[in-house]
Amino acid sequence: MRMGSMVKWHWVSSALCLAGLLLFAITGITLNHAQSIEAKPRTVTIEKVIPEALLEQLAAVETEQPPEILPREMVNWARQELRLNLANKQAEWSDFDIYFSLPKPGGDAWLSIDRYTGEVIYEDTSRGTIAYLNDLHKGRHTGLVWQWFLDIFAVACVIFSVTGLLLLHKFARNRWSTWPLVSLGVVLPAVLLLLFTHG
Repeated sequence: MRMGSMVKWHWVSSALCLAGLLLFAITGITLNHAQSIEAKPRTVTIEKVIPEALLEQLAAVETEQPPEILPREMVNWARQELRLNLANKQAEWSDFDIYFSLPKPGGDAWLSIDRYTGEVIYEDTSRGTIAYLNDLHKGRHTGLVWQWFLDIFAVACVIFSVTGLLLLHKFARNRWSTWPLVSLGVVLPAVLLLLFTHG
């Protein structure tokens, strides 16, 4: 690889990695000290009753072969009344109710629809910004698009690291401390793992 091309790959990958590296470095610290960071969960509960026409539609569904998702009319009602998108969400159908588990980064939520009375209970719990960022770090309940981002970010980090190593090799002769520092970066984690993380 030519020097100019190597430098270009290095700076482009570093630009792509910048925000992600900052996020993962900061959340690495918060995850490492999660037990020391007090979370104050905030829970919001909403109770409503669905219209009679929708209730009749839901009551007519056979629980032996329920649909994978709610009827479109019910999805539209939830969007308007609860500001909740249930499109393509998997539901648990029983003879008595329809239940949705709705986990999300930094919190949890659930929705229950009584098939006889039409009573809807929606509960949304948020554990705060730090919990949200920690879940982004772990890819917990973040969806397919964020998983793609994590994969692309990981590839960019690999390119950034490899091109950085090649540039170090290129200029090492002018900096005597290059290889001792690189060796320390490799050996130190290995030593810490061997000495302090075994059972």
